[in-house]
Amino acid sequence: MEMNQPIGRTPLDDRADGLVGKPLDRVEGKLKVTGHAPYAYETQALKNPAYGFIVPATIAAGTITSIDAETARRAPGTILVMTHENVPEQGEKKEQVWPQLQGTKVTFYGQPVAFVVAETFEQARAAAMLVKVHYDAAKPKGLLKDNLAAAYEPKPVNSPPDSKLGDFDAAFAAAPVKLDVEYVTPNQIHAQMEPHATIASWEGDGVVLYTANQMLNRGQKALGSVLKLPPEKVRIVSPYIGGGFGSKLQAQPEATLAVLASKLIQRPVKVALTRQQEFHVGTHRTDTIQRIRLGADQDGRLSAISHESWSDTAEGDGFFETSANVTRSLYAAQNRITRHRLVNLNMPIASSMRAPGEAVGQLAFECAMDELAEHLKVDPIELRVRNEPAEDPEKKVPFSTRQLVPCMREGARLFGWDKRQAAGSRRDGNWLVGMGMSAAARLNPLMPSAAKVRVGPDGVLVVRMAMTDPGTGTYTILTQIAGEMLGLPPERVRVEMGDTDFPFASGSGGSFGAASAGSALYVACDNLRQALLKAGDLNPDGAVFRDGAVTSGNRTESLTDLARSGMEAAGEIKPGEMKQKFSQYSYGAHFAEVGVDVDTGEIRLRRMLGVFTGGRILNAKTARSQAIGGMTFGVGAALMEDAVVDPRYSYFVNHDMAEYHVPVHADLPAIDAVFLPELDDKANPLKSKGLGELGICGAGASLANAIYNATGIRVRDYPLTLDKMLKGFEEQEGQAQRRT
Repeated sequence: MEMNQPIGRTPLDDRADGLVGKPLDRVEGKLKVTGHAPYAYETQALKNPAYGFIVPATIAAGTITSIDAETARRAPGTILVMTHENVPEQGEKKEQVWPQLQGTKVTFYGQPVAFVVAETFEQARAAAMLVKVHYDAAKPKGLLKDNLAAAYEPKPVNSPPDSKLGDFDAAFAAAPVKLDVEYVTPNQIHAQMEPHATIASWEGDGVVLYTANQMLNRGQKALGSVLKLPPEKVRIVSPYIGGGFGSKLQAQPEATLAVLASKLIQRPVKVALTRQQEFHVGTHRTDTIQRIRLGADQDGRLSAISHESWSDTAEGDGFFETSANVTRSLYAAQNRITRHRLVNLNMPIASSMRAPGEAVGQLAFECAMDELAEHLKVDPIELRVRNEPAEDPEKKVPFSTRQLVPCMREGARLFGWDKRQAAGSRRDGNWLVGMGMSAAARLNPLMPSAAKVRVGPDGVLVVRMAMTDPGTGTYTILTQIAGEMLGLPPERVRVEMGDTDFPFASGSGGSFGAASAGSALYVACDNLRQALLKAGDLNPDGAVFRDGAVTSGNRTESLTDLARSGMEAAGEIKPGEMKQKFSQYSYGAHFAEVGVDVDTGEIRLRRMLGVFTGGRILNAKTARSQAIGGMTFGVGAALMEDAVVDPRYSYFVNHDMAEYHVPVHADLPAIDAVFLPELDDKANPLKSKGLGELGICGAGASLANAIYNATGIRVRDYPLTLDKMLKGFEEQEGQAQRRT
């Protein structure tokens, strides 16, 4: 199926009591909580593996002058020490999968410079400590703000880095009300529970990787390029993933090194990054500097919008944070500029982190809108309503659906927004208390995917596709879709995925996984329905699949009788003309209430609410979980997450979970997510939209805006930590003294 026209009525629309949408428990949940779900490092399929350990560079810029590995080679259990001197030949970098141990140049701290393989993990780690690498170190470039003069226009990724409409400069100059502000967001680390891990083994002229990877078919192609192999000679198996948040969208160095070493020793090689290595060997979210200019009339109607963003990545990579992309569609204004610039630094490779672009872009832009509302003395929701566009402001096409205003209105009602007071005027003992809100928007893409289904003589429907589940609930929603389409209970549906030997799939990322993989499965199941009806010579008009049987007219036949020895079907989904004819986003609104201690500057989130629309909700429980998880990310981004760079060495000082802070239960006392009813017939045959990343979009800005409402202090440098709040209090006191 290709999405060239809106979807009409489907079998999913016919049953109010169907499986889809119900809060079904995770079908693989018991396996996970009992320890029976094998993650990459726990896979027992390959016997007698050797263990690998990465030796990372201890400088961020310079060259390797020599490597002394003889002591390591003589260490107990050592099988191989691989360096640039003996690494096998490799091919071209593809996307963000790089050849490893190539040459003597070092461009970032943590870059793998050697790889030790031994009989046990402990022996490999001990031997790695014995490898002595000598460098000719150069002064590294580590801070974005110090290197803006070297910024350049990056190459397009899905969309151009810049956009322009009308005459912004003239409109901004003529605007009665102007806002010109700069926001800064820091480097952030994915901090997923499961570290990157791979077990690699050669089978003939091909290789099998049991690895943690969110997008298997993409990884297959990229690794094939680096390994100089046809993609079909690279098999990736990843049935369970312990979190990714974008860090596992592509194969990381441990995968490539395991494959290369396995070929040299003719034995499986098993490797996992340590938690400390995750911070430098793995990827991270780049920091940004964002300048936002808004021009409006006295009523707050925007005439000019400019959003410029600078970010950085490792030399030769090209990834940039698309912070301003969401601004292109969010609010109406005739004159607009968005611009992205990239700086190459001696920092580890930057990559996608949950809601790349929108997450940090809305941290800045939604605060700028709050600043404008405060200046105009207009309610922040009312300001956004006044700038609600009738169509996509830049693409000039209609929205497939857009319920941003209903999300804000309903959120305001549920949260008690009418009780919000003027900045700095509400107090609870030693706490200043305030409310804030922000809009949320996340692009809703559809990616090519395929699926195969088979119903056997035992009446069990087996689903196969190269999809993944990084803890988001994919196994469960696919079970629900297949079960409802064929009228089977969940226990008679078996979803098999996480293997490139299965039909290709989008993978999990970009909030497109559920819609893309689910749509392919829907088509495959619909094709199987038609085949079963044909086998039984049943009229498809009004046919009902329920309780393992199909009823048409006055006839009812069991699926097992129709399938006999077994029957299968395949299905495929592709984006089509709907992608060009309509602007497709998921929307929401965040509301937060915070308390700020007047003496210490301590910030406490008191309660938080998100109201969202995401088309048809496929599972009420997993959708709410995803939304709350995203909101939790937003709390971390607003209040604590910051990978601090030491500019002398261009490395992250707080490179472990003891000092890189993320929210814990005590930080989230009352947080909830609500979904408004919606079906989007232009999005996909499920009429659903992406939710995975919507929860983080704008979430942190609602806290920042609440902090301003509580204190009258506007901090534009994330995260909003005690030192910044105390400085704000000091400035307020100084201003008060000057006035007296």
